[in-house]
Amino acid sequence: MGIVTTTSETAFVRSPEEIYDFVTDPANWPKTYPGSARVGDVPGKLPLEVGDTWTESGPDGGRVFTWHLAIAMRPRLWMFNSVGDLGHDSDGNGGMPGRITVQYKFTRPGGGITLFNRTMTVEAFKESPLPDGFFRTVNPAHIDAYHAAIARELG
Repeated sequence: MGIVTTTSETAFVRSPEEIYDFVTDPANWPKTYPGSARVGDVPGKLPLEVGDTWTESGPDGGRVFTWHLAIAMRPRLWMFNSVGDLGHDSDGNGGMPGRITVQYKFTRPGGGITLFNRTMTVEAFKESPLPDGFFRTVNPAHIDAYHAAIARELG
């Protein structure tokens, strides 16, 4: 398997609960994450619970990722993953076999600061590589833009 990991961390002058509640609501992703244009099938209740699933697609709507919530420990840790055919079409066909795991960590070093750390790990089989365009989307610069958008949205 080929494994690519991107990590970014930003200090916010907000409580971990406030950051956690905002970033763990998939409805906020199209407002903040480059490459996330639409989320769907989100359970009608927040906070999401372990085992909940939802979908996310990019601007062209042609690649869909089905996410599964694996860990929800408010306000410290939130992890979700997509396993199987990554970037399938809206009918569940196509995509590339692999796994994506996203981890959000929230720590309080002091002084009213919350460190929000986001790590995305993409695992793809070498015989089924993901398209180059996908890796542009998970570029660390996009993760930093995501963090800046969170700060903007929270005011």
